[in-house]
Parts: sequence; structure tokens; C-alpha cells
Amino acid sequence: MSTTESGLTVMPTVTQAVDKLIDLYETSCATARRAIDTGDYAAYADVVYPRLVVDITQWRPIDRTEPFGYVNEAGRYTTEVSKPAVMQEYLREQLERLTGNYESTILVGPGETRIPPEYIADMPDVSEARRTQDGSQDIIPRPTLDDVHDAIIDGKWEAFHGKERPLFHFGPQRFDIACARIRHYTGIDVDTLQKYILFTNYAMHTTEFVKFGLRELADPDSRYTRLILPVGETLTAETASEADIEDLTLESAYQMPRYDLATDDGDGITMINIGVGPSNAKTITDCLAVLRPEAWIMIGHCAGLDGRMRIGDLILGNAYQREDHILDGRIDHSMPIPAVPEVQRALEATVEEIYGDAKALMRTGTVLSTDDRNWEWHTPKDLWEWLRGSTAAAVDMESSTLATNGYRYRVPYGTLLSVSDLPLHAVPKLPAQAQAFYENSKQAHMMCAVKAVERLAENPEKLRTRKLRRTMGEVPFR
Repeated sequence: MSTTESGLTVMPTVTQAVDKLIDLYETSCATARRAIDTGDYAAYADVVYPRLVVDITQWRPIDRTEPFGYVNEAGRYTTEVSKPAVMQEYLREQLERLTGNYESTILVGPGETRIPPEYIADMPDVSEARRTQDGSQDIIPRPTLDDVHDAIIDGKWEAFHGKERPLFHFGPQRFDIACARIRHYTGIDVDTLQKYILFTNYAMHTTEFVKFGLRELADPDSRYTRLILPVGETLTAETASEADIEDLTLESAYQMPRYDLATDDGDGITMINIGVGPSNAKTITDCLAVLRPEAWIMIGHCAGLDGRMRIGDLILGNAYQREDHILDGRIDHSMPIPAVPEVQRALEATVEEIYGDAKALMRTGTVLSTDDRNWEWHTPKDLWEWLRGSTAAAVDMESSTLATNGYRYRVPYGTLLSVSDLPLHAVPKLPAQAQAFYENSKQAHMMCAVKAVERLAENPEKLRTRKLRRTMGEVPFR
């Protein structure tokens, strides 16, 4: 291995490159802990994120079906990486795809961006006194929002027209603050997040998910090996056999409690109770996107708009009418948010499997998402004017946000909603009826989504299509 003038080392193989990234990052973290612990603050100057570079030396036409791992021209593609051990499988896959398509060289070395101690695990306390004495405030960096942005993901001109082109979607501090917020909101570190994510608004769905997880862990043939709860407890096959759902503490102090039903390969299922509203939906997906999940799906309740519907009918969203407003500045309303056929087919198949008559129970249709929970309290005339010309079959508050952010972040998405009320047809949502509906529908609804992502996990390549890739402003990595 040779070292260039800029301190980058040429890596002969992808595996060696990823191992080197991990080693450089862990060395920086160890240096940071030692510097803070001993007061040798000058040593903190060497605490930097590792840098990954791929030099594409010759462009050539490649298989036109390639979903990622391609570039429009030769040149240098680069990124600084945080937590490479968490992302090592992803990094290997992306590098193998890219370097397999083009004549190229992989280089790894120290980056230029220093790592704030707040983003390093197991750090000694960094008090304000330590930070300001002996000029150490210039050596120990603070987390800065100046380096936290989505210029690459949103295709800003400046991000793609420098001397070097972006290799990955996010800068290291954008990555780190997202991971910190995932821990803050969900109660679990990012290390056990699975590749397939289900979103819900209801604790009853997460309870049913935990019941499913306990059954799976008790099955010696199950692919699942652990169930991680947001109360600091991890259940395994040994402990799950003795666990009683009534004795488990499932209530969480965290705003968006998360439950990871994990496999050894990380291709299990994570369920998150995101609460209500488009702001929550955007917040959590802004963070989860940095970990490049394979797909996310919303299972929630909705108001049905067709008088022929019945309480408990299912709506498979195949279009999104955006009245949530929260992403209007990121994705213009003129941009269509398409359904992802692979997700649609998986959901439709599992509804048929679980309910037995998908055509009678489920319809595909437009989901209208609003930021006004009491939208139905308008006058009949106002509702007429609002919905006139719309083909919406259902109204909720999160699905359009989750789909639009999936489109924006290139993460496949889907929506399977259950009709809980028909407010335009004299069936408003009232407590007694709602609770009866929830009790009757919660398990089957949740299992439709679980079985769908299990189907997708059998062949993730089916999800890796070109449908969400950009014509301009795209990076080589998935």
C-alpha cells in the first residue's frame, strides 16, 4: 500500500479499505478520550473523521439496469465517514458495486473535519472549564450546525460542482447528529436498527409487534435472534421463553419508542411509534435516512372518504395528496411522489394471505395527508370546495410526509391504512367505537406489514431499482 501527498493510502481491496476506515475512526475516538481524560488537549488536534476517496480513472457505459454504483463521468468522488463500523456492510456493498463497474482506485486517510466529543461514545465529561482553558476551545470542536445540512441529498449546485464530487449523501456531522437524535427520540442506539422499518401511531401496534417477536424468538427455526426494547432490555431465545407480555414494561419515556426485532444480518424489522403529525414523521425520517434502510412502511388509521367503505377496510396508498405542507420547501408540489411497485405488491399479497379476500376488503387509492387534525370540522361547503376534484380515498396526517421524505432520501416507502371513521358519512371517530375497532383490527393490520417486509427481505435486490434515483444531483452510493 502506498501513501499519497495528501496522507491518503491506496487500498488494494474493498475489505481493506473499510477496515482502514474503522481503524482510523476508532483511533481518533481513543485519542479523544485520552486527551480529555489526561488534559493533553493539544492531542485533540488529531481527532478527525476518516476520509474515503474513489478515483474513477476511466468512465465507460455499464449495464443500464444498475440501480446504483454508477457515475456520469470520471473523476474523484469523496466523503468523510462517521461510525464506519455501524455502516461497514453498506460501505462494502457500495464500494464493490462502484469499483466493479469502473477502473478505479480506493484511497483512505485522515479527513479535515474534527470530531466533536459529544459525538464520541464513552467520552469523559467535557466541561466548559476544560473547553476554555489554555486555548483548548480552538482544539476541542463543538458540534456545529454549519456542517449539518442536506445540500447533497437535495441536489444543490455547489455540492456537485466543486473539484471533488460527493460519494455519499451526508456529511459526517449531519450523520452524527441524526444518530444522536435517533437515540434521543427512540431510546435505543443506532447499532441495532434494522433495515426494514414500520411506523405506527399506536402503542397497541407496538405491543402486538412485541408479541410477534416473542413468538419468533421461541421458534428455533426463526431467523430473529434478539428483541431490543426502548426500556434498556434485550430479549433472546433463552429469555423470551420465560417472558410474559403482561410482565414486560413496554411503556417508554421516549417520545418515539422503538422496538428492534433483530437478525444477525441486520435485515430484521424495526417498529417505531412516531406519534401524531407530519412534523414527527419528518423528524424521524430525516434522521433514519442516514443509515440507508431498505424500506419504511406506515401502518396507521385514516378517515375513509367513500360512502361505500366500512370501518376496518384497508387503504393501500398509491398516490399522495400533500396537504401536510412540511416538505413544500424541499420537494416542489409539481414533483410526483410515485408508489413503489415492489412495496405495493408485497403489501397486497400479504393482505390476501392474512385476510383472504383482498379485493373486497382493500382498495388502492390516493391518501390525502393534512396538518390539521380537525379538518372535518369545516362547514360542508368548505369541505366540498377543499375536496372537489380530488380522488383521495383516505385522509391521515403522516403518510404523505413519510412517502415524500422516502422519495427525497431514495428510501422505498409504502402505506397501509385502516379506515377508523367515515366523517363525511355520519360516522365520526368517537371513543367507544374507536376502541372496539382498534381491538378487532390491530393484530391483522400489523401482521400485514410484518409479512410484507419479510417478503421484501427475502430478495432486497428487487427494491433496489432506479425509480427513486435522480436525473441530476445523484451520488454513486445507494
